[in-house]
Amino acid sequence: MKIGIDLDGVVIDSETTFRTYEEIFDVDNLKGNHLVNREEPKFQARYNWTKEQEKEFIEKYFLIVSKESNLMSGFLRVYHLLKEQGHEFVVITARGGFIKEMKDDAIRLLEENNIYFDKYYWTIDDKVEICKKENVDIMIDDDWKIIKKLSDNHIKTLYFRDTNLVKLQENEYIKEVNNWGDIYRIIKSSELWNK
Repeated sequence: MKIGIDLDGVVIDSETTFRTYEEIFDVDNLKGNHLVNREEPKFQARYNWTKEQEKEFIEKYFLIVSKESNLMSGFLRVYHLLKEQGHEFVVITARGGFIKEMKDDAIRLLEENNIYFDKYYWTIDDKVEICKKENVDIMIDDDWKIIKKLSDNHIKTLYFRDTNLVKLQENEYIKEVNNWGDIYRIIKSSELWNK
């Protein structure tokens, strides 16, 4: 099986780290509460910050978050099991788009843990196009907007949903997962693609 995979919030725990630094920035730097929607995955929609404030946050915290982030719990074991069973992984990520050094930092983290995916697509905005080009059997992502777009284009997805993010209705193209054990169970049971 060919598995498309996002990095941030799926392989790397950066989304949780980002949310921590977003709150610090909002409270300490901006001296207020600009949170408008906790269910949004990206800070641009979570807060009503100005473009200048968003730029300041990116410049001040993106590399810090990248360096402090680790692999998601359970990922390493499940990754190795699935690779041993012959599954392919294609990274399809926006990482490196805001700050190019974040790509290098992700590569460092992956190499330190002996993780070598079969193919990489960096700084990608349109994951649908790449999923179709690569003919992936399933895409794992943590952004509900991306999951919705993929499923609307008949691409089967695993929505790696953090507890406070938007809940999507499961259907033949969307299954919700919350950890790598869930992912392993679904892939092993072939529940998703045998419908």
